[in-house]
Amino acid sequence: MQMLDDHVALILGGGSGLGLGIARHFLGEGAQIAIFEISESKLLDLKAEFGDDVLLLQGDVTSIDDLEAARAAVVDRFGRLDALIGAQGIFDGNIPLRDIPTERIEKVFDEVLHVDVLGYILAARVFLEELEKTDGAIVFTSSTAAYAADGGGLFYTAAKGAVRSVINQLAFEFAPKVRVNGVAPSGIANSQLQGPRALGLENNKQSDIPVEDFTNQFLSLTLTPTLPTPEEYAPLYAYLASRNNTTMTGQTIIADQGLFNRAVISNGVADRVGK
Repeated sequence: MQMLDDHVALILGGGSGLGLGIARHFLGEGAQIAIFEISESKLLDLKAEFGDDVLLLQGDVTSIDDLEAARAAVVDRFGRLDALIGAQGIFDGNIPLRDIPTERIEKVFDEVLHVDVLGYILAARVFLEELEKTDGAIVFTSSTAAYAADGGGLFYTAAKGAVRSVINQLAFEFAPKVRVNGVAPSGIANSQLQGPRALGLENNKQSDIPVEDFTNQFLSLTLTPTLPTPEEYAPLYAYLASRNNTTMTGQTIIADQGLFNRAVISNGVADRVGK
């Protein structure tokens, strides 16, 4: 049997990058899936790839109305929901706080944390009752940025740290019916996270960084020989979402490629400490 046979999963932010890699892997593991995505153009691409095999839903993760409409559509199509996967996010461009104009800080905060934190909280609440009916699972996406500095700017790292705490608290609140866990990826090849409008980065993506430069920088810090693809992270989500997982809740798997298994002092830090 495949790991996700007889599972129905909804993937938030499944139109590209990590979310799309998860969707492809879940299908390969036998799941029936729905993808919730805000971008109309990405939904057209998904339709071309998956046809009618996947339920495609357009909406905003910060809209209760959109999430409730998605819940109704999932129940109407499949009759139930076994797993809720959160893969949506906005990246803040790794811009230092000192370089952000004071008058833009509040807007950047609202934009990044609404998508990267509130979107997860709203989805958890909207889909809770359906997941309780199936003794289901929630798997949210944190980041290694939640555990160490320089995985993003202040707003992204704050958001991912908040997601890590959301996972802990919801696992406590939703027990014993719903398991709540997370994955904290490190670098991702072909990441499609866009930036905030408040910084004029809505058309930028993490993947706009030259691939060779990003890969070389990443591999200089980690212990693995390649930059992982979205599909390589997806099996972690599949296990946590599956009924095979009977032991883990309130946990976040740190998929750091050995990043935290070594001590690194950057040139900038060395200069500040006089080394």
